[in-house]
Amino acid sequence: MPELSDGQILEHIRKIQRDGQIEPSQSLEGKYNLTIEMETGVGKTYTYIKTMYELNKAYGWTKFIVVVPSIAIREGVYKSFQVTQDHFAEEYGKKIRFFIYNSSQLTEIDRFASDSSINVMIINSQAFNARGKDARRIYMKLDEFRPRRPIDIIARTNPVLIIDEPQSVEGKQTKERLKEFHPLLTLRYSATPREYYNLIYRLDAMDAYNKKLVKKIAVKGITESGTTATDGFVYLEGLNLSKSAPTATIQFDCKRASGIKPMSATVTEGYNLFDHSGELPEYRDGFVVKRIDGRDDSIEFINGIKLYAGDVIGKVDENQLRRIQIRETILSHIERERELFNKGIKVLSLFFIDEVDHYRVYDKNGQPQNGIFADMFEQEYADVVGNLQREFGDDEYMHYLASIPVEKTHAGYFSIDKKGRMINSKVGRKKTTSDDIDAYDLIMKNKELLLDRDPKRSPVRFIFSHSALREGWDNPNVF
Repeated sequence: MPELSDGQILEHIRKIQRDGQIEPSQSLEGKYNLTIEMETGVGKTYTYIKTMYELNKAYGWTKFIVVVPSIAIREGVYKSFQVTQDHFAEEYGKKIRFFIYNSSQLTEIDRFASDSSINVMIINSQAFNARGKDARRIYMKLDEFRPRRPIDIIARTNPVLIIDEPQSVEGKQTKERLKEFHPLLTLRYSATPREYYNLIYRLDAMDAYNKKLVKKIAVKGITESGTTATDGFVYLEGLNLSKSAPTATIQFDCKRASGIKPMSATVTEGYNLFDHSGELPEYRDGFVVKRIDGRDDSIEFINGIKLYAGDVIGKVDENQLRRIQIRETILSHIERERELFNKGIKVLSLFFIDEVDHYRVYDKNGQPQNGIFADMFEQEYADVVGNLQREFGDDEYMHYLASIPVEKTHAGYFSIDKKGRMINSKVGRKKTTSDDIDAYDLIMKNKELLLDRDPKRSPVRFIFSHSALREGWDNPNVF
């Protein structure tokens, strides 16, 4: 079979680029490197698995290595191979054999090299790029490997190298290490490439949205419209226009036996916050609802203060803002959940927080207790659901909500120390991912359970995390 020259390959690449309205390459940037730019969330992993099948179908190539930047993405890629194997087997009539590289399981490498079926090794860059003894094993002559170097056995297969998010994988040292795999071809899949090696396909954010491949991002803001100490705390959650006379849902402070705590109420014109707050003095001067206006989503008091939906005034500290954010997330979650309930789709909401202690604390005996955010969540969730039950009464969705205990519907996914306690993930100054293997196991490996809507099997709908999931957790049900 005649070999293709570099000039012929470059001309083929240029033709593909011109067809895709991409600026043609001036030269072969690496031999042979191709960049595929795909927006986050459009099915990058699915695409490169299908590419493997197509390369096998067209050229008979059977050896592939997927290099990923982190444990999180590694587990996500492995899960994608698992859940799509029957789908692809139906289309192509064969299955891929895939495994995660482990320096202590050398028989997998032997099988990778000798097996005639499509074989994929998934490896995170730290496994061959770190300085630890286990990491160096890939370059060592090992007695248990008769004595050979694993890297040599892999390199002799001339694998197709697929780099997932190369901007996070390829430092100067890693680039040199990757050459030792002696790849036949290197494909770089990224949403945000730092370097373009013969870009042959682009699906950017606008294209992805226009093709309806990704969800539209909606931002809900909270605006402080007054901060004087004489103003009572008032937050306008929103207006309710479904009934003949509009109402508004507001939150304000209330004096109770256990102290001053926020309360929410659905109010009509004439509602007096001073009376309903337990006669707190900050609401004495004119905090009586004068007008509720659905035309601009506003509420006005007789003292002249006017709030628009999302506005908050008064003595607002950081905890109060966090409480409002938690409540708004619960409200948005339930609104989406009601829309999708009859379709059988489970909705998940994710909170990223600054400190694990804000979610989970431990007493002197090591017993877990709610942190401040967990307490806020349970209080606000109970209040929101209680208001819904009074408004909607007895329907199937309300039965679903009633079947889920508030303390069971939220969970924290964090690193775990040797005592089983949740701790902040360790993230170095130059790192963008954490060492949180425990969180990855819970979320990446049990994704199907997390998506199960049966409250007896999987009641968790709200997830609190630290930095553990900042990249690599692909879940379409997070809205």
